[in-house]
Amino acid sequence: MAHDSHGRTIDYLRISVTDRCNLRCVYCMPPEGVEWKSWEDILTFEEIERFASIAVKHGIGKIRLTGGEPLVRKGLVDHVRRLKAITGLESIALTTNAILLPKYAEQLRDAGLSRVNISLDSLDADVYEKMTRGGRLQDALDGLDAALAVGFKPVKLNVVVVRSLEQDLAAFAKLANERPIHVRFIEYMPVGEAVAVGARGHQGAWTEADHMPADEIIEGLDRALAAQGLGPLEAVHKGDGPEGWGPARYFTLPGAVGTVGVISPLSRHFCGECNRLRLTADGRVRPCLFSDTEFDARNVLREGTDQEVSEVILAALAGKPEAPEQRRGTTRRMSQIGG
Repeated sequence: MAHDSHGRTIDYLRISVTDRCNLRCVYCMPPEGVEWKSWEDILTFEEIERFASIAVKHGIGKIRLTGGEPLVRKGLVDHVRRLKAITGLESIALTTNAILLPKYAEQLRDAGLSRVNISLDSLDADVYEKMTRGGRLQDALDGLDAALAVGFKPVKLNVVVVRSLEQDLAAFAKLANERPIHVRFIEYMPVGEAVAVGARGHQGAWTEADHMPADEIIEGLDRALAAQGLGPLEAVHKGDGPEGWGPARYFTLPGAVGTVGVISPLSRHFCGECNRLRLTADGRVRPCLFSDTEFDARNVLREGTDQEVSEVILAALAGKPEAPEQRRGTTRRMSQIGG
């Protein structure tokens, strides 16, 4: 097992395979998008696989592939198959906006992918189009259907809650009431440019005004469900929720086949339970999402020995902070770090 300098077990690696995406979500990037890294700056699949195999020797047992949108990178299915062959790796997961899942879900399952998290922020077509700047809700729903059809388990929906966009969160709870999915409402996080106040122009900059704490999310959801004759939400005891590697607190409706949960990185941070490192698409190891501290793995992977790669991993473990920094915002946006 790998441990950081604060005694936490680190067994989870999130790997961004690309900074590119087929959507332009308001909380992820500005309207004009961001400048993509050149392909020379992006890790090759072979470099990622080498890093992963060394990380597994240090105790990493679980890998999640992210982006950008990971499915826009050609060759991802074969990449999953090669990662799955790494001795000691327990499980591989994927975070995706689901648009390309109808094409790839069955291939990914056969290659060894075990689970998917789908980023889906509204079940209203107009709100979805606004949040993604042009996406089609039906494309994402078709991807959700594909994930369930091929047997991924669990299937989780990640919903970033942005106060001023007036998302209908009760619609997700009703979906989880009827289908075996696990919805996680995620507090809007100050990743990328962050400002304390300002007009809600949704230009990719986080504001305090648009942040909704997790407890408020659950309270509002309970009220909305009660108004529709549903509820109340019942807390799911830790250990009885869906299998997974994250910090969500889960709830369920009586008789529901799925769950809803909240992830509270700001209002009730879970740093004491953090179990992860991140590898960005351009080869930086990031110990904490909310810190700009990074360790260069790309140059070492291209010029160094396995021992030198190990030293980068150990340095990142030692560099994990005990708690988040007391500032808002990061130099890189979410699509550049990895969702």
